[in-house]
Amino acid sequence: MRNKNINEAYSADYREEYPKFTREMKETHTILIPNMLPTHFEFLTVVFGIFGYKNTVVLENESRSVIDEGLKHVHNDTCYPALCVIGQYIDALKSGKYDPDRTAVMITQSGGGCRASNYVPLIRKALKAEFPNVPVLSLNFSGFEKDSGVEVGPKMLLMLAYAIFYGDVLMSLYNSTKPYAVDGDLPDKIKEECVDLVKRALTEGGYKKYKSIVSDMIKRFLAIERRDERKVKVGIVGEIYVKYSPLGNSGLEKFLLSEGCEPVVPALMDFVMYCIVNNINDARLYGKNKKTALVYKLVYKILLRVSRGIIKLFKENGLTPPHDFEHLRKLADRVINQGVKMGEGWLIPAEMAALAEDGTENIVCAQPFGCLPNHIVGKGASRAVKQLYPEVNIVAIDYDPSATKVNQENRIKLMLAAAREKERAREKK
Repeated sequence: MRNKNINEAYSADYREEYPKFTREMKETHTILIPNMLPTHFEFLTVVFGIFGYKNTVVLENESRSVIDEGLKHVHNDTCYPALCVIGQYIDALKSGKYDPDRTAVMITQSGGGCRASNYVPLIRKALKAEFPNVPVLSLNFSGFEKDSGVEVGPKMLLMLAYAIFYGDVLMSLYNSTKPYAVDGDLPDKIKEECVDLVKRALTEGGYKKYKSIVSDMIKRFLAIERRDERKVKVGIVGEIYVKYSPLGNSGLEKFLLSEGCEPVVPALMDFVMYCIVNNINDARLYGKNKKTALVYKLVYKILLRVSRGIIKLFKENGLTPPHDFEHLRKLADRVINQGVKMGEGWLIPAEMAALAEDGTENIVCAQPFGCLPNHIVGKGASRAVKQLYPEVNIVAIDYDPSATKVNQENRIKLMLAAAREKERAREKK
């Protein structure tokens, strides 16, 4: 009983130590969001605005000062994504653009067995040193941070899902068009037009008309004149942050485009469905939260139906479609059990296998410092994937504060040199 009272007292003290995000702050505060996927997150800010979070800003500061601020405010054994995110917040707050008394920061929490689920106390501790009045707002679906969490109802949840779908479609269309465009600037112009199209759909209530919206985007990109030539395709897998974030992966997609390659980046929705399936598997494998699992099954069924509708549209237009998630699960079973869910778990080898099946034989596995689960299911599983697909070339690239962009890019250039040599050998046959 005494220990229980001590724990309760400690919890009460802890709750008083940090500033809470109140409902009134939705109107008064600027909310800073880390820049993981610029276009996707731009769509998400539109949804937040519709539901009362009036001023959300996706941060764009990506200089070395961001990393330096992260190193100053986070223990150096903390994973690289946490360092990047916290450094981006602190650097932005120090820029003078935002009033600390009217600013909050937002972070997602997946609830999985990863330090990312513990970013909130890390961020609070870092902010307390210089910006003690800045609250941390959590976006999660696991009931965390009830006193400082985004209030997510069914309609908001649905709109966020569609925003992610549209972001994935646009990312795929842009990356598969940009390397081949006769007019290199035109894909960027069409991309901006599609961003406006999606924003209008979200704000005007037509966001569920995904067939017409996706068809419109496909039509715009297919109208771009293309060169008839083969490019080296390079898949990008790995830890969720460095896989997508230009800050975290040193601008990997832009680098691949500058090298004349076609970046092939799996959909963010795959990670969302991965998290949902893990909760369903918990009920099946361990008997946990069986009632909650029924809700997750319904949500998964809805998302899978929309995903397959988008896949059908891509196929009808002769495009390589996003991966069918049920197929990803089957591919994962060939390499690792779906009970392995720490970090990105079974999703990484599943995406590697799916890329290899689609003809993307060169794969960069983005590995951040301090992410043990990612190294196990990334580097650790790559050998098993190579045994299944002997032609695949998987290169693990480490991203950490001390790794130089030059060394990272040189390792990728070695992979590309081998890939081009293989292409030349095939052409001679």
